[in-house]
Amino acid sequence: MQQKRIHNRLPVAWEGIPFIAICMAVTAILLILGWDLPAIPMMVITLFMIYFFRDPNRLPTHNKSAILTPADGKVLAIEDLRHGDNRYQDGAKKISIFMSLFNAHINRIPMGGRIIALSYHPGKFFSANRDKASVYNEHNIVTLETQNKTKIVFVQIAGYIARRISCWVNKGDHVEAGQRFGLIRFGSRLEVYVPPHCTIMVTKGQKVKAGHTILGYLDESEQVHEINT
Repeated sequence: MQQKRIHNRLPVAWEGIPFIAICMAVTAILLILGWDLPAIPMMVITLFMIYFFRDPNRLPTHNKSAILTPADGKVLAIEDLRHGDNRYQDGAKKISIFMSLFNAHINRIPMGGRIIALSYHPGKFFSANRDKASVYNEHNIVTLETQNKTKIVFVQIAGYIARRISCWVNKGDHVEAGQRFGLIRFGSRLEVYVPPHCTIMVTKGQKVKAGHTILGYLDESEQVHEINT
C-alpha cells in the first residue's frame, strides 16, 4: 500500500500519470515509425487510462449529519451486523460498494472528523464483487472519529485486477467530508461501517458517486429536515 499526503490540481490522479505517459509515448513512437495499425489500439488504451484515472471535482453537502458515499460504483449489499462480528467492533450497519473498471476510482472521506486509526493488511486478490474478497483480499482499514465522537470505519479492498491501494491520509489528520483520501487501481471494493442507529438512504443495486451521494444520516432528524426542504 502507498501512503502519503497528496494535493492534486490535475483532472487525473497522480498515480495515473506514469501509465498515461507510457501509453502516450508508445503511441507516439508507433506513429513516428509509420505503424498506424498498431498505434490505434494504443490510442484507445491511452484514452482509457485518462478516463480511468480521472479525478472529477465534487461539491459535498453542507449537512454535517450526512454520511457521504466514499466511492463511485454500485451498492452490493447493506447488512446489519451484530456485536463482535465486524470491523466496527460493535453493532453496525455495513454498506458494500463495488467499483468497476469504468468508475472513477478516487476515494473520498464520508464525513468530517479526525483519522484515529489506519490498518493495512496484505492478502489475496479475489474478484472484488465476491463476498470473500471482504475477508481475504488485500485491504486498508481507515477509522474516523467525527466531531461528536461517533466512529465511522471505511475499508479499501483490492480486487482481482487491482494490485495497489493508495491512501493519502495519516493517523491524527483532521479531514473534511468529500476530501480525497485514496485510490485503488483497476476495479475494487469499498465498505463502510456506521453505527446501527444511522438512517441509510441508499438501496442495494443503486449507483452512487463519491463525495456526492448521501449514504445515510447520523441524526434521523436531519434526514427528515432534508426531505422537508
